[in-house]
Amino acid sequence: MREYNPDVQKFVPRIISWNTTLNCNLSCAHCYVDASDRAKGRELNTDEGKRIIDHIVEVSKPILVLSGGEPLLRQDILELADYGAKRGLKVVMGTNGTLINEEVGRKLKSVGVSRVGISLDSISPEKHDSFRGVKGAWKATMRGIQACRRVDLSFQIQTTVTPDNYDEIEGIVALSQQLGASDFHLFFLVPTGRAEMSWDITPDMYEDMISKVLELREKYAVEVKPTCAPQYTRIARQKGIPLNRWGRGCIAGLNYCRICATGEVTPCPYLPIKVGDLRESSFKKIWLNSEVLSRLRDFGNLKGKCGICEYRDVCGGCRARAYGLTSSFTGACGGSAPPSEINGDYLAEDPMCIHQPKQLG
Repeated sequence: MREYNPDVQKFVPRIISWNTTLNCNLSCAHCYVDASDRAKGRELNTDEGKRIIDHIVEVSKPILVLSGGEPLLRQDILELADYGAKRGLKVVMGTNGTLINEEVGRKLKSVGVSRVGISLDSISPEKHDSFRGVKGAWKATMRGIQACRRVDLSFQIQTTVTPDNYDEIEGIVALSQQLGASDFHLFFLVPTGRAEMSWDITPDMYEDMISKVLELREKYAVEVKPTCAPQYTRIARQKGIPLNRWGRGCIAGLNYCRICATGEVTPCPYLPIKVGDLRESSFKKIWLNSEVLSRLRDFGNLKGKCGICEYRDVCGGCRARAYGLTSSFTGACGGSAPPSEINGDYLAEDPMCIHQPKQLG
């Protein structure tokens, strides 16, 4: 790592996603960490996790997303959540919801988990179960959602768009509102983990879906937001929708990063480039001194259409998608390629963007 001094007011962590475990009770087709019930690895232990939380608060007090795998399979997850909340972090959890009952929901609230993000990929139980790889997953997830509602634990619905559910996204938004969700986040696939073998929508469908999701914001009371789709900032600006609540499209390495189950740090969950190891260095040193992060923070380094685009500063293109589609390595958490082994271009243009910059005429 070289010494790097970012503008501390501009480049501070606002969201950190921590894959607390690679264990999972489902087998989702798009899992970016390839989690399973047979996952093995030297995961960060409780003391290591608390030390990392201490290091994080030396830099900022971001939203800490406890994810997995399935975080509720980790025996000390409540202890870690409690510790993070007491250190001043806003602790949320990303879960498939199948393990939540009223008792679990109350415990999550009691330790300071402010919200859970629950994955739901179809209004059809059969389609959801097929996507999640386990029969009965939809019913179990719905029971978890109802349990959250009964104990007044805030939750949001998270859906990954594919060709199979493309035409039912509005239906899932309507269901989310009916269920009492605070937010609906629509995720777009990035080719990493199992998703490299999965399926994706076309660039035109991608563009149209972002536009549709932004329109749904006006139709439903639930807060609707596209995720892993930085072009929403361009499209929102073209539609005259204010961006002050959202900030930049791609914030990988700018205000966001991922901590792997075994301690590696990457710029985002879907960009498998190791920028440091928390078993070897402090979070502060990694955040301030990483060569990869410094390059991501200089928008002049972007290449192709993204480099000359008039929306470069508000969008930036998806760095993970650019890397994933120019790389032969899309390994999961714990198998992240160190910077010396990067074989894709994380600064390339986003291949899913159909916008033609003005400079290209």
